[in-house]
Amino acid sequence: MSHVLIRRAGTILSMDDDRAELSDQDLRLRGGIIAEIGRDLPADGAEEVRAEGCLITPGLINTHHHLYQTLTRAVPDAQDALLFGWLRTLYPIWARMGPDHMRVSALAGLALSGCTTTSDHLYLFPNGARLDDTIHAAAEIGMRFHPTRGAMSIGESAGGLPPDALVEREGAILDDCIRVIDTFHDPAPGSMCRVGVAPCSPFSVSRELMRDAAILARDKGVRLHTHLAENAEDVAYSLATFGCRPGEYARDLGWTGDDVWHAHCVKLDGAEIDLFARTGTGVAHCPCSNCRLGSGIAPVRAMRDAGLRVGLGVDGSASNDAGNMVAEARMAMQLQRVASGADAMSAREALWIATRGGAEVLGRDDVGRIAPGYRADLAIWDMTGVEAAGSWDPAALLLAGPTRVRDLFVEGRGIVRDGRVTTIDLAATLADQRRLATALANGEG
Repeated sequence: MSHVLIRRAGTILSMDDDRAELSDQDLRLRGGIIAEIGRDLPADGAEEVRAEGCLITPGLINTHHHLYQTLTRAVPDAQDALLFGWLRTLYPIWARMGPDHMRVSALAGLALSGCTTTSDHLYLFPNGARLDDTIHAAAEIGMRFHPTRGAMSIGESAGGLPPDALVEREGAILDDCIRVIDTFHDPAPGSMCRVGVAPCSPFSVSRELMRDAAILARDKGVRLHTHLAENAEDVAYSLATFGCRPGEYARDLGWTGDDVWHAHCVKLDGAEIDLFARTGTGVAHCPCSNCRLGSGIAPVRAMRDAGLRVGLGVDGSASNDAGNMVAEARMAMQLQRVASGADAMSAREALWIATRGGAEVLGRDDVGRIAPGYRADLAIWDMTGVEAAGSWDPAALLLAGPTRVRDLFVEGRGIVRDGRVTTIDLAATLADQRRLATALANGEG
C-alpha cells in the first residue's frame, strides 16, 4: 500500500482560515502531507480507512507538558497542596529518577493522547538523565516533538525553591542547550523535532540565566519557554524578589516576542495581556492543572479578545494526573463560561485553541489544520459509540463525545489504529511504568 485514503468521513473540522466543516468527504494522505480532499476519490492502490460516522480533526497540539511526571500521578502528600508545597513534596522523589524513568514516562504519556504534536518541558536531569531520553522516546512512538531544555540553577541555599541537589551550574546548562540544539533541532517544514530553551521559572533560575538563555536561543534560531504568573504565590515572589510583576520581568529580560511562549499565565493583568498581544508572545493555557493546584482561572477570554496567541497544555501528570487533551479543551471551555458566562467560549473555539492555536504558539505553519499541502496529522474520533449517542452535532466533540482517539496519523503514518498504539508495545511500556512508579513510591530509585 503506497498511501492512505480515509473514506467517507462523517464530519471534518478543517480549522482552516474559513473554519470550513465538510461532510462525507475522503482524505488522501501521501508523502507525509494531505494530498487531496473530495468525494469518491479513486483508490489508486491506497490503504483504505473507513470513517463513516466519525469526526476528523487536526491532531491535537499540546503546548506544555512535563512527561516525566507520569510516574508520580496522585502522590498522596501532594494531592491537596498549592504549587510551592506541591513542588517541595515532589522534588525529592524526582531526584531519584534517571534515564530509564525519563524514557518510559515519555512513552506512557504520549500514548493514546489524541496529540500529534507535543511540547515537553524537562527541567531536571538527575542521575545521568538527559533531554535525549525523551527525544528518543518521541521518535520511537512517532510523535512530532518540541522538547525544551529546561533548567534550575538557584537552589534552596541561595533562596530558590528546589533542593540544591537538583540545580545545575549555569555554564553547564547553556553548554548542554547548545549540544541538544546542534544534535536534534530541525527547523525545516515538516520537522519531527524542534528544540527550545526553557529555564524553569523565575523562582528557580537567576536573572542572568534568563537573559543569557534568550540571547542563546535567538542566536540559534530556536524558541523560548518558561512558567510565568502561575498563581498568587508566583506573583508575590516576583514582586518581593524583583520589584516588578511577572510580565515586566519577562519584558526586561528579553522574554517577549513571537518566538516566546509562557505556561499558565493565570495571574496576568490587563497591561501584561496587552504587552503579550502587542509583542506576539504566546501562552500555554493549562486549565486542569490550574484547577487541581487551586491556582485560579486564567483570563483566556480577555487574552483571545486582545489578539494574544493561546494554545493548550496538559501540564505534568503530577498536577493534572489525567493528561488528556480532550479533557483539557473541555475544561478550558467550561472555565471561561464559569468566569464570563455561557457564551464566553464555544466547543469549536476550544477545539481551535487545541489545534490551530497550539500550532501558532509553537510557531508551526505546517500543522494544525486540514487542507491540501499541510502535514498529514489527523485524529479520527468515533462518534457512533455511547459517549456521543443522541448528539445532534458531532462537531461539538467537547460537549458529547469520546475522550480517546480511534485513529491517529502523524506525517501520514497511523500511530494509533482502532484505539491501539501501533508503534510500541504498550503493555510492556505500562508494565515498566508500574515497576518504576512502585519503586519510587517505596523510596527507591
